[in-house]
Amino acid sequence: MERQHLIGFGIFALVVGSLALATPHGAAPSSDERELADQQAATRARLVQVVPARRRDIDYAALDARFQRMVQKPSMVGMAVGIVEGGRITFLHGYGETLADSAEPVTPGTVFRWASVSKGVAATMVAKLAEQGKLSLGEPVSRHAPSLKLPGGNEARATVADLLSHRLGLYRNAYDNKLEEGQAAPMLRSSLAALNSICAPGTCWSYQNVAFDAASEIVERTTGQPYRRVVKRSLFDPIGMTSASVTRKGLQSAKSWARPHSVGGRPLEVNDIYYGVPAAGGINSNIKDMSLWMLAQMGEMPAVLSPRLLDTIHAPLVATPNERGRLRKFLERLKDPEYGMGWRSYDYAGHRIVGHRGGVNGYRSLILFDPKLKCGVVALWNSNTSQAGGLEFEVMDMLYHLPFRDWMELDGKAGSVATRPEAEEANSGSGSA
Repeated sequence: MERQHLIGFGIFALVVGSLALATPHGAAPSSDERELADQQAATRARLVQVVPARRRDIDYAALDARFQRMVQKPSMVGMAVGIVEGGRITFLHGYGETLADSAEPVTPGTVFRWASVSKGVAATMVAKLAEQGKLSLGEPVSRHAPSLKLPGGNEARATVADLLSHRLGLYRNAYDNKLEEGQAAPMLRSSLAALNSICAPGTCWSYQNVAFDAASEIVERTTGQPYRRVVKRSLFDPIGMTSASVTRKGLQSAKSWARPHSVGGRPLEVNDIYYGVPAAGGINSNIKDMSLWMLAQMGEMPAVLSPRLLDTIHAPLVATPNERGRLRKFLERLKDPEYGMGWRSYDYAGHRIVGHRGGVNGYRSLILFDPKLKCGVVALWNSNTSQAGGLEFEVMDMLYHLPFRDWMELDGKAGSVATRPEAEEANSGSGSA
C-alpha cells in the first residue's frame, strides 16, 4: 500500500545547485556550505520516506477502504492522499485513474494542480523575503506592486500583510470574471481603482485572486527574477519538491499527470487562466511533494522555513465568519474561522488547525494540519466534485479520537451538497478561489 520515495543524491544535487546559485560569480561552495548541503540532503531523504512505525492514532486500513469507495463514485476519477503523524509521512497512496477509462493509475508520483492552496506558497515566499530584510510586511503594498491600484488610492494605505490576508477592501473575487474572459492580470489589477471600497484596508476580509497575485509581482520586483524561478530555488528545491512547478507546461510534461474532469467524469481541457495569477492558483505537484510542503509548514525544515516565519504567516489576522456558512455541514467540529497570510485557521473541537482548500476547473485540493501535534492530511483529485473534501475531517476525527462521522457522505446523502463547488476556493469557471 505504501512505497518508499527516496531522493538521496537528487536532493543533494538540488541543495548544492541552490548553493551554487547563491555563491558570487559561480565560485565553488565552501566546506561549510557543502556540510550544510549534506545535512539538508540527509534531512530531506529521511523526511520523504513513508514510516509506518509512526502510525499511532489513525486506522489506515479503514481509511484506505473508504478512499477506495470514494474514488468509485461517478463524480470521481482519480485521487491521491498523503497523511503525516508525528512529523513523518505515514501514508501516501493513489486511487483511480489519471484519465477516465484509460487504466492509467494515479500513484504518489502523479502530478495535479493545487489551485488556491498555491496562496500559501506565495505568502511563504513573500514572508521569507521579509525575513531576509528585502521588504517589510507592514509597508504599503504600492511600494512593491505598482500594478495594484485600489479605490481612493488605498494602495498607499494597504500593507503587504493586508494583501496576503485579503484585507484590501475590495468586494469578493473582484474581476475574476474578467480574468476568465482572458484579460491580463496586471491590467486588471490597475483597473481595480474604478471599484467602490467595501471597507478601509485592514478592517475587513474579502477573498481575492486578481489582487492577491500582486504577491507574484512583489517577489519578481524584489528579486529581479521570475516568480516561478524564485519559488523553485528558494522553496521547492530546498524542501525537495522535485515535481513542483508553476506553469501548464510543468503539469503536462510530468511523466504521470492527472487530466481534469467534470463532475460527470467528462475530460476537460487544462485551463491556462489561473496560471496567469501564479501566486493565487498556479502550483502543480504530486502528493509526495505536497506532503513535504506540509512537513515544512509544520516546522520540520527550519533551515528553509524558520519558526518565526511560520508563526507570522499562520497567525490569525482577521475573522472570516462567512466560512461557517460555506462549511456549514462541518460546524459540529469547526469554530472560530480566521485567515492569516495565505492560510486559514480554525478551532477544531478544541484544537488549533491550519489549512486551505482550492479548486480550478477539473481539479480540487486540500491541506489541513495541527502544527502542535505535527499531524495532518493533504489530498488532490481530478474532478469538480467537492464530496471528497470530507476526507480531511475523517482523518482529523481519528487523530483526535472523536466519534465517527460520515463526512464523505458515502453512506448517506452522497453528493446531495458535495458536488456544489466551494464558494471561495474554487475558480476557473467553478465559482471563485
